[in-house]
Amino acid sequence: MKEVQDHYFKKAKKEGYAARSAFKLEEIDTKHKLLKSGSKVIDLGCYPGSWMQYVSGKIGDKGLVLGIDRTALQISLKDNMRFIHSDINELDLSTLENVATRFNLVISDMAPNTTGVKGVDAARSLQLCEMALLVARERLHPDGAVLVKILRGGTFDELLRQMRNEYRIVKTIKPKSSRKESKEIFVLGMHRK
Repeated sequence: MKEVQDHYFKKAKKEGYAARSAFKLEEIDTKHKLLKSGSKVIDLGCYPGSWMQYVSGKIGDKGLVLGIDRTALQISLKDNMRFIHSDINELDLSTLENVATRFNLVISDMAPNTTGVKGVDAARSLQLCEMALLVARERLHPDGAVLVKILRGGTFDELLRQMRNEYRIVKTIKPKSSRKESKEIFVLGMHRK
């Protein structure tokens, strides 16, 4: 595990990413072709900004990535990046119209502050995923996609049920760059029903 951590940590620093998590998104994007030039993307729980950095490079000057997090970013924003400093649970979703009316992709790397109590942590993780799905319902283009991170637990099947009701294609993904002992798994929903 230490070798994997060191490899991705060093690679992130070398390539100028704020965190190693950029490689999780890169792996998912490479396989599923989520990002295109000109795409509009919402990045929920964007701190420290590595997903925004990766997205910014993929979508180009005509694209836009909007990051939302309750923790202020320390990275420099490029012209195709915007940031809203807010807790997603307190954000008025209508304010997103000021940035773009519709988005092609909603991504969420949000994770709860864990307590060590599996049931509590799983419920909190599901609640964050449900917020991401709400944002997707409100602001996603009809043929858009959503990618959420959830902590595996008793609520995992509930999330899959919800996403299968809303998306024609639902896939579960465990990127190679995720730590092996991590309970995180990503769920991708494509082609809204």
